[in-house]
Amino acid sequence: MTDRSLPLTIENPTEPTIDWSIGMGDRRLKAATILGSLWVGVAALHLISWGYILAWAIASIFCLRALKLVATKVDPPPLFIPPQTYPFISLAIAAKNEAAVITSLVESLCSLDYPSDRYEVWAIDDRSSDRTPEILDRLAQKYPQLQVLHRTEGATGGKSGALNQVLSLMQGEIIGVFDADAQVTPDFLYQVLAYFQAETVGAIQLRKAIVNSDTNFLTRGQRAEMALDAYLQQQRTSGGGIGELRGNGQFVRRTALDSCDGWNEQTITDDLDLTIRLHLTGWDIELMPYPPVGEEGVTTFKALWHQRNRWAEGGFQRYLDYWDAIASNRMGTKKTLDLLSFLSIQYLLPPAGIPDFLMALWLKHPPLLLPMTAALGVALPLWATWVGLRRSYQQANRTVSIARLFSQTAIGSLFILHWLVVMPLAIARMAIFPKRLKWVKTLRQADL
Repeated sequence: MTDRSLPLTIENPTEPTIDWSIGMGDRRLKAATILGSLWVGVAALHLISWGYILAWAIASIFCLRALKLVATKVDPPPLFIPPQTYPFISLAIAAKNEAAVITSLVESLCSLDYPSDRYEVWAIDDRSSDRTPEILDRLAQKYPQLQVLHRTEGATGGKSGALNQVLSLMQGEIIGVFDADAQVTPDFLYQVLAYFQAETVGAIQLRKAIVNSDTNFLTRGQRAEMALDAYLQQQRTSGGGIGELRGNGQFVRRTALDSCDGWNEQTITDDLDLTIRLHLTGWDIELMPYPPVGEEGVTTFKALWHQRNRWAEGGFQRYLDYWDAIASNRMGTKKTLDLLSFLSIQYLLPPAGIPDFLMALWLKHPPLLLPMTAALGVALPLWATWVGLRRSYQQANRTVSIARLFSQTAIGSLFILHWLVVMPLAIARMAIFPKRLKWVKTLRQADL
């Protein structure tokens, strides 16, 4: 780039724009159709003579894609070239009853190693019933970069609605979004800008790190799970597949956000929904592996259950909403195949295991999907967790013993088995009940 400036005002790379409301029809009917077809299809495989051959053929295709994913060479992080004028960045915190943790994050974001006149911090108080409003107002008097928006009674849309409401007030060419318990390093914005030097990058996601990972089995499992997720995202994006947003620590180019008409207020997972919208409008999403954004992992089974059911429902919901646009290959062949592969592995394989087991039990022969489940549900996550954990230590310039790495991988591999229960139940609930899952606040350690 000869002018050493960031390409922040490029046009939306995909035309024409999409009418996002088209696919948001009867989610219940769509979920029921997919679940019913899945069960009938698996049962039919057990009843036809060449069912095993077809099941092995399907497993072979997915395993070959998995091997290609593992063999992909990861792109190195981009180098930051200081621009003549630093872009203006807006950082947003959507907070609802976050009195226990909001002060620490606001103080960190208002003290970053970045030109103070080139960024702002917006805290959106989403009708909190605790001391969050008073704390934010007090902090706004202390830090000139901090702006506070108090949402009034009757405001709708949840977190997406809060972000959309403040979007018109923010000046930033790049918008960053954080959860109230986020922890960041003072200089992380420079590495963020390095990724936006590529014109096709519409958003980046900071790798997530669990700051209370030594609390119990659940938090240790979440640490390994975040490493697994980072590994898969790096492999996917390096191979031309899609990167995904994870909410906390996401940064979006304003022009990219405008091309998506902002955040979808009809979803319970704004980050996963925006992921699909960005890719459908021609943008890329990259993962920034270091420095990570810290966050608290949930510490109880009840909190984990609520969190994972919300993730499962919101993740599957986006396929129901945007299926027509996805099937039209607007993303391009590589991204579409990558997305459909992970749809099959993450969302369809777990519920398919139920009729597979029942039919195998009834007909007294081995399950047809056992090879695929073993390869994609056990071997791939095991490898991804091991390499992901090792990378996270290397990126932080920390050494780790083989024994500790093995122990953390084993814990992570056991931990992610909960998805085999969560995913089928979440999809079945979506197919039966018309009302979508309600948001349940995640308690912070300071709340306990």
